[in-house]
Amino acid sequence: MSETEVEKSKGYVWFDAEFTSLDLDRARLLQVAVIITDTDLNRLHSEEDDLNLCIRLEEGETVSPWVEENLSGLVSKCRSEDAVSVGEADRRIAALIDRCCGAAGESISERPVLAGNSVHNDWFLMRKFLPEFSTRLHYRLLDVSSLKIQWQDWKGGDAFDKENVALLNQYFPGGTIDAANAHDALFDIKASIAELAFYRANFTGG
Repeated sequence: MSETEVEKSKGYVWFDAEFTSLDLDRARLLQVAVIITDTDLNRLHSEEDDLNLCIRLEEGETVSPWVEENLSGLVSKCRSEDAVSVGEADRRIAALIDRCCGAAGESISERPVLAGNSVHNDWFLMRKFLPEFSTRLHYRLLDVSSLKIQWQDWKGGDAFDKENVALLNQYFPGGTIDAANAHDALFDIKASIAELAFYRANFTGG
């Protein structure tokens, strides 16, 4: 590589999860979603291949009172036949990464970067429950929340409104978001991609 070449990331693995509890040491996965993009935020797979998986709650497994009250629809899906095992989710995520970014090489620098909002929380549970997924990632994280803090503290900008569907579709590549759906993992990923695109378009120095 010449001195003028910039080594770009291999891609971004946008990941979000919903949990059984906000206590991460006790939490288990309820829902995982994945979209893989290049560094320009363009998908590396079709929209039909977006992953949005409900994780099976085994008999006797419980969720926190907050989750039971606010995510009751998701909890019901996790107790239905539509839910998959955490192992199946891990295999499907790993297969999508391999297809879009190539098989994980020995060099970590050749692996895609995990991306999202407050993605360290998702990374913590991913490392705990999704080992195949974990082995396919770079050690770096792309956390849109870092730019959110800078946008508000340094630039004095208004918070990016994730409930504004028109704003989301202005910045989300392809503009295919039908409705805001807080606490849905796939919606949260799309909103995070749109938010990063917004900062790229508006976050200039000075």
